[in-house]
Amino acid sequence: MTISLADPAAHGFDSDRLARIAALLDKRYVATGRFKGLDVLVARDGQAIYRTTLGAMREDGTPVRDDAIYRIASMTKPLTSIALMMLVEEGAIALEDPVTRVIPEFAGLSVYAGGGGDAPFMPGRPAQGMRIVDLLTHMSGLTYGIQNRTNVDAAYRKARLDGHASLPGNDHFIAELAKLPLEFAPGEAWNYSVSTDVCGVIVARLSGMSLGEFLKARIFDPLGMVDTGFAVAPEKLDRLCDAWSYVPGAAPHLLDRAETSNLVRAPRFESGGGGLVSTTADYHRFASALANGGSLDGVRLVSPKTLALMTSNFLPGGVDLTQMSRSMFSEANNAGVGFGLGFGVVFDPVRALSAGSAGEFSWGGIFSTGFFVDPVEKVHMVLMAQLLPSSAYPIRRDLKTLIYAALAESRA
Repeated sequence: MTISLADPAAHGFDSDRLARIAALLDKRYVATGRFKGLDVLVARDGQAIYRTTLGAMREDGTPVRDDAIYRIASMTKPLTSIALMMLVEEGAIALEDPVTRVIPEFAGLSVYAGGGGDAPFMPGRPAQGMRIVDLLTHMSGLTYGIQNRTNVDAAYRKARLDGHASLPGNDHFIAELAKLPLEFAPGEAWNYSVSTDVCGVIVARLSGMSLGEFLKARIFDPLGMVDTGFAVAPEKLDRLCDAWSYVPGAAPHLLDRAETSNLVRAPRFESGGGGLVSTTADYHRFASALANGGSLDGVRLVSPKTLALMTSNFLPGGVDLTQMSRSMFSEANNAGVGFGLGFGVVFDPVRALSAGSAGEFSWGGIFSTGFFVDPVEKVHMVLMAQLLPSSAYPIRRDLKTLIYAALAESRA
């Protein structure tokens, strides 16, 4: 999909200041070898006004293509969350409904009380009351093995429950989760987790379709997201980027070579929390719909009121993630940031120490991808990269600073 760039000045941006983006990202991240390649798009009013591609997408030095395909990891989560809220809008499920209405396997869950490792988990108090809203907000008590803090995390790693494509399908995933205790009772805390993978199973069970089929029929095809899915078609493999992992004090390590990547095969488990691949152009379409109140070019995903609800802070008492999060890793800065139904939400830019607007929402992926939408300024950004983990460098912070520094006409 070709992206035409509009005149930045016509949309209230300073072109010279936008040019700082490529200069800084190249000098700080690409020329130094920290990132092999980057792709950044900035838009206002749904119109792309700036884009830069830097560096290489392959170990052999192939330059980053405009249509390069990326592992977007947890940038899958907003799409799955929107899919579930589409079913909420249709009355198929409600936010206050118990999860056991769709996932009866969770009826016997308990809260961690000890054990793990070489010892069995001790019986804990029943974990009653998990609701659909608890999954969407990561307040379910579920976890991720990548958190690397507790014996429950270790059990997730052993069972490969972090949305691994090799899992034998939805029912196996749910059955294995049901064997393990929760980190805390639903609603007591916030923990970045496989909650959105469970949301994906719920979408599949309610719709009678696989998650991939639902996303394609209800979001990807209507929006023209032609390169987004859970696998890469063989004829598109030349567009897939290599993936790299951060090595302290050394060059990045080649983690997944595109030519031999398992992404060419359909996964056994479609991870609603992190399984999709996409392109800058495709995610720009999705972000444009969000920036426009839930619709784009006559295609409505959710209503403006539903999207406003999704991008409100659901943390009890209006606190931020510094006060509620138990995660060692997530895709959000914590100060001044709350969490909605699938998105991190800035409610206090001062505490976040970042220029922007109250109400800005965002998320990212572990391969250093990211996006944000500012509904006040009608600005959105898409960042594509392929370096794991996303916590290696503060590239999202740097990029956000540069974008707002180039905003010449505010609508606040």
